[in-house]
Amino acid sequence: MNADELRAIQAPLKQLYRDQPQAALVPARAEGSLDPNNVAIVVDAWHGKVTAGLHKAGGGSGELACSADMLLEALVGCAGVTLRAVATAMGVTVRGGKVIAEGLWDARGTLGVDRATPVGLTEITVRFEVDCDADQAKLERMIQTTERYCVILQTLKSPPKIAMEIA
Repeated sequence: MNADELRAIQAPLKQLYRDQPQAALVPARAEGSLDPNNVAIVVDAWHGKVTAGLHKAGGGSGELACSADMLLEALVGCAGVTLRAVATAMGVTVRGGKVIAEGLWDARGTLGVDRATPVGLTEITVRFEVDCDADQAKLERMIQTTERYCVILQTLKSPPKIAMEIA
């Protein structure tokens, strides 16, 4: 896809969202089924099911998906797609590359060993290794624009209001 093709696809959507802002509100949903025999949940993923369980640091076997890794995978997916769209719009040829997200969490927090220790990822680094025809300045603009428009990255940087409910 080139920049003109991307603009042609997105132009009517942008106009619709300008004319009808409510049409731009996109619901997102995830669902999983609790495993009655294990400390795990089977998550309905895009093309199949993923069983998430305790990380080895929390007493798991290490054979099941880690939720923190799944969060980073979502970040990599969103940042990668956003980067490709930005590069396409800027007319930059991307020959290949990688997006790598790395995080750090302290098991003392989630296991309740130390109440002062935060629960959750406390550091995340996203690294872009891009093989493209852009010079350094243009590549930096691409990364800045990717950061601005990546849904998952912006969600992590400005967390949404979250409500917990019991059905």
